[in-house]
Amino acid sequence: MRLPHELSWQSRNVAQLKGGMMSGRPQPPKTTSKPVNSTAKKVRVIACGMIGREVLAVNRQLGHDHVDLKCIDANFQHYPDRIAPAVDRAIRKARDEGFEHIFIGYADCGTGGELDKVCAVHGVERIEGPHCFSFYVGNQAFEAAGDDMMTTFFITDFLARHFEAFLIRPLGLDRFPELRDTYFGHYERALYLAQTDDPELEQKARIAAERLGLRYERQYTGYGELTDALASL
Repeated sequence: MRLPHELSWQSRNVAQLKGGMMSGRPQPPKTTSKPVNSTAKKVRVIACGMIGREVLAVNRQLGHDHVDLKCIDANFQHYPDRIAPAVDRAIRKARDEGFEHIFIGYADCGTGGELDKVCAVHGVERIEGPHCFSFYVGNQAFEAAGDDMMTTFFITDFLARHFEAFLIRPLGLDRFPELRDTYFGHYERALYLAQTDDPELEQKARIAAERLGLRYERQYTGYGELTDALASL
């Protein structure tokens, strides 16, 4: 198994991991599908499960009642080559259900342009940026930070919430803690990109950084450019 690419664009230098997916994985938020005859004016958002909660929160803030969210398993971030085919299937299913308007709640997320090819075939758009860390911070600001980001391990609200299930167990660190420095020794800090002001999540992020042996920092980003992307729907 590989480190989750959405977690770890940050981990280009980490060795490829072997093994199967974890059995007790976090489940993405789910919504109830609308009847076919109500779909023509609605927008189907097909999103990564890592940002499903955030998509729902932004839609509430925007007062959107025309967005129908479907999440793809967040654990596909462990296998970026599975994302584009999964999105392709989800788009086809949405068309069969009668949705004319579809938006993809992914950045590139390690697909190496394959997701963009799927979007082009179906005539749909996705969130701009290479990964969620970038669009939370702001794509231009993230790019401008340059090398500082290459030695940064990023924690989002999702990862703080699911740190054990989504990172520790898949990497085997619960069984082989001595591997920690092999995986994370090249990082200099853990940066918590906070989507919300939640003291409990911040404490979890601090504990995660400590467990990885990294200096902890926090930056409040809110929902970043995810809000802009959904506002236009």
